[in-house]
Amino acid sequence: MEQARLETRPSLKIERHYPVAPERVWRAWTDPEALARWWGPGPQDPVSVAELDLRVGGAFRIVFGGPEGKDNECAGTYKEVVPNRKLVFSWCWPNSTPDRVSLVTILFKPAGGGTDLEFRHEQLHDEAARDGHRRGWTGTFAKLETFLLQS
Repeated sequence: MEQARLETRPSLKIERHYPVAPERVWRAWTDPEALARWWGPGPQDPVSVAELDLRVGGAFRIVFGGPEGKDNECAGTYKEVVPNRKLVFSWCWPNSTPDRVSLVTILFKPAGGGTDLEFRHEQLHDEAARDGHRRGWTGTFAKLETFLLQS
């Protein structure tokens, strides 16, 4: 019964192609220094904390936004780590909605001399949470693309 309820919760899927090798896209998501250079949906969302313990069972914590990078905090635990291929982690906002844990899956696929990225954010609390995350992720992916093309 619980599994059926989770499967019916809102989710979103975003697909992007980047004209760089999967290793570079992977590094952008898994190297704290790289991630701090592009993370966040808005143009003025500095990252003040990027802690990534990249192993199954390891935790991550990212604090970003506002003039000093302290408006938002997201956190979670890595569920799957397959270098340059797959990253799965839980996701929550510990300061605002710590009880709303969702799941993010990112697939990195070599394609056309670059990388096809498939991003799924599942088990979101409701449609409003899905729509808010879609807006946030859309801005974040635009910044990721700029980072990958400039680095």
